Amino acid sequence: MANKKIILEKNQGHALIAESIVLNGKKVYIESYGCQMNMNDSEIVASILSKEGYNTTMKMEEADLVLVNTCSIREKAEQTVRKRLEKYNSIKKINPKMKIGVLGCMAERLKEKFLEEEQMVDMVVGPDAYRDLPNLIVEIEDGREAVNVLLSKEETYADIAPVRLNSNGVSAFVSITRGCDNMCTFCVVPKTRGRERSRDPKSIFKEIKNLKDRNFKEITLLGQNVDSYLWFGGGLKKDFNKASKEAQKNAVDFALLLDKCAKTFPDMRIRFSTSNPQDMNLNVIRTMSKHTNICKYIHLPIQSGSTSVLKRMNRKHTRKEYIELINNIRNILPECAISHDMIAGFCGETEAEHEETLSLMEYVKYNFGFMFAYSDRPETPANKNMEDDIPIEIKKRRLTEIIQLQQKHGLYRMQQFIGKEVEVLIEGNSKKSDAHWKGRNSQNAMVIFPKSENEKVGNFVMVEVTNCTSATLIGKRVG
Repeated sequence: MANKKIILEKNQGHALIAESIVLNGKKVYIESYGCQMNMNDSEIVASILSKEGYNTTMKMEEADLVLVNTCSIREKAEQTVRKRLEKYNSIKKINPKMKIGVLGCMAERLKEKFLEEEQMVDMVVGPDAYRDLPNLIVEIEDGREAVNVLLSKEETYADIAPVRLNSNGVSAFVSITRGCDNMCTFCVVPKTRGRERSRDPKSIFKEIKNLKDRNFKEITLLGQNVDSYLWFGGGLKKDFNKASKEAQKNAVDFALLLDKCAKTFPDMRIRFSTSNPQDMNLNVIRTMSKHTNICKYIHLPIQSGSTSVLKRMNRKHTRKEYIELINNIRNILPECAISHDMIAGFCGETEAEHEETLSLMEYVKYNFGFMFAYSDRPETPANKNMEDDIPIEIKKRRLTEIIQLQQKHGLYRMQQFIGKEVEVLIEGNSKKSDAHWKGRNSQNAMVIFPKSENEKVGNFVMVEVTNCTSATLIGKRVG
């Protein structure tokens, strides 16, 4: 049996993942930055390379192959990757046999330019080309640079069992869609990850069953836009209307998939991310209300509280429609937690439009939020057609106001749990004390409580909340 150690380190909002498995063979070191999809993709890459004799290592210095799975959503993420590449190359001078590869969205965006301009990598691989890694490795081992950034209309990696690099042994990601059709003007994802296509439900259920058999207790159904999931036999979602009447009749949408997952795996806790307001319908919310094992938490990015800004962003909903969706969630699922993404200082944003964002936040009072100053991304519609005209000092001031308001609302939402009992899935030791457990409740709030006898990681326990911060619930075991 291999010795195994997993490290998950937070670094400026990104996750650094490394795993060490003591086995024979070549060694690969993988770092992953950005969204949950990237984390899951790194697990797919590790699985593909394991069949080629590569074992993962958490010691970069001993690696034969170093891979960084990149994010292009903001300039800061790309700057972080470039700094890491400098680190890789300083080590490569000591270990000249080491090969360096860039994966993911940044690889897809820059393509061959990465080899020409950066001159710091041997291999560039886009999100749909990971199956070609064995061939690309042969190329670089023969002294040639290797690039594959072709986007696919079919690829979902449905038949690959991911190596769970970033898992605590309790919860895991299960990708159900790839790509995005929404074409928001600020976003590079449709260009780097291609058009939407969904995964065969049978392969999804097979992966979940495998996780259940390995004593995982929670899964997160994952996609750039999970509510847009639609299985009708394969292919791009935009081609659904061209499918046969039989295929359309038997199609599985996200509400139906979610319902089947909850029924098939009643002992598994189910989450999903990310939702798009324009695609979330009442059937999804009603399905959540039917099943106790579907967590009462929705990540529902809006980006701005102003309809005029939303229009410039090419978001397919208005402020009024978003509020109507929020009201429906509150009515059907009153205990549901809601989080957001918010961008400060998008192109042309006026002070009045910024105030609309603040007023929307006051109306919703989100439980959690992910907030950023607008970052102009090359090759996006906004980059091509709009002026990034908000001075950085104004962006920073507006972002600070958004963050401060979210902290206020986050504390308010956490305080609502005081005196209540919540079910918590134990994920591991608290960061601050080995005498305390940490775990999340259905609403995705982190809960810290003292350890008792007969408890272990993976147990569901009831906890009475006695105190809180704006980000954490503090309590004691019930019973």
